[in-house]
Amino acid sequence: MDESRKKSRDKGVAQVLLMRLEAERLPYALKLKDKVDRGERLSDFDTQFVKRGIKEGAEARSLAAKLPQYQEIVDRMAKLYEEITRKGAENEQKAAPGRDR
Repeated sequence: MDESRKKSRDKGVAQVLLMRLEAERLPYALKLKDKVDRGERLSDFDTQFVKRGIKEGAEARSLAAKLPQYQEIVDRMAKLYEEITRKGAENEQKAAPGRDR
């Protein structure tokens, strides 16, 4: 595949990822951030959502390396997922049986 077709394809993939991010991933990720900030635990579905988001983030990161205009949003989403994961793990520890509260 020639370079211009590859770059065009990469831009198309990036646009699809960004549309999915805006319509699906970001709103739910923000709800999860609020949930863990309130001290609640993540459900199995929530955990799977975050895992998928992290996996897609790795793919988006490789695209952002080629398309720097997307780097900021990719970095912001990675930070959001990191915060959700960290706080979710803290909430799990606090809720673990046998721990003093």
